[in-house]
Amino acid sequence: MKNLSKYVVFCALALFVASFTGCAKKAENTIKIGGVAPLSGNVAVYGVECKNGIDLAVEEINAAGGINGQMLQFVCEDDEGDPAKSVNAYKKLVTNDKVKIVIGSLTSGCTIAITNLAQSQKIIQIAPAATATAVTEAGDYIFRACFIDPFQGRVGGKFAYENLATRNAAILYDIGNDYSVGLTDNFVEEFTKMGGKIVSKESYSTGDKDFNAQLTKIKAANPDVVYLPDYYGTVALIAKQLRAQGITVPIVGADGWDGFTNENAGDEVLNGYYSNHYAEDSDSPAVQKFVASFKAKYNKSPNAFAALGYDSVYMVKDAILAAGSTDTAKVRDALEAIDADYVTGHITFDAKHNPVKSAVMLKTARVDGKLTAVYAATVDIQ
Repeated sequence: MKNLSKYVVFCALALFVASFTGCAKKAENTIKIGGVAPLSGNVAVYGVECKNGIDLAVEEINAAGGINGQMLQFVCEDDEGDPAKSVNAYKKLVTNDKVKIVIGSLTSGCTIAITNLAQSQKIIQIAPAATATAVTEAGDYIFRACFIDPFQGRVGGKFAYENLATRNAAILYDIGNDYSVGLTDNFVEEFTKMGGKIVSKESYSTGDKDFNAQLTKIKAANPDVVYLPDYYGTVALIAKQLRAQGITVPIVGADGWDGFTNENAGDEVLNGYYSNHYAEDSDSPAVQKFVASFKAKYNKSPNAFAALGYDSVYMVKDAILAAGSTDTAKVRDALEAIDADYVTGHITFDAKHNPVKSAVMLKTARVDGKLTAVYAATVDIQ
């Protein structure tokens, strides 16, 4: 009986050790990537779609054997589009989940809220869609997958002048939103440099609902294009009032427009154009593969936020492979050297870790009764 007891204890101990060793091996074979995104709240469409793109990339990479045999694990926290909650989400990921790479957040304010933390802790942060210039100024551990506001503001100005052949622009922008202000400044710079004239420049405050006073002034200025640099919900509201006033000229905007659906917009956004990171109807093999895989998994088309999230993961994969390590200093160096084709274009990084690539202009149209963004042009700024 005594020997039996010893045997039972021995077996139990052996099972415990085997279990612990198995867990350790499992942990060693996993690369955790953290995510901070608005999965609920006013801009949830950005976060949910970005997460969908990330999940798809992780699934594909793991199905192909992972990265040097290590499986990816994505752990995502909801910041609800609130910078204070972005900080809490980041701290949880780094402290509790021990991640060394964070993808997110989506809007510039939420992303900037965590860049200094990531830099000081040498955590690699990749911003999929935060376009404010300040994002990557925190230091050399911060990267982004999207182009920056000055670039797409200039793209909008060049497109309005060259492709739409307009010469007299009106602008309506949110004076309290850095995104909107930055786009406006750079649109004005490019449009006027090329020979265009700003005939009316009106502003509003975040949260405003009635824009008729500003639009009355814009109509009186008789523009042949109106620039609306804001997010899709506000743009749809402005466009409805703009069209109701009989302003039928083209409207132009930026990537914040991405998200129009039959549920949140109507015909008022037709004859609208916006700069974006990729075109779903591109003939690029990388785009076609991504779109087909995304539709198969989610039964819907991917927007730019999904594509940027997807690219963010593949950039991480390529960097880890090139570094031969998950050490963040080595991965950072490998990211800096990236020179490859992705869904949102051929990407290299400039000295501030902003991607160097083209922008596409999309046109809002109805396809089979649904609001759809279709390719209009590719614009390069030298």
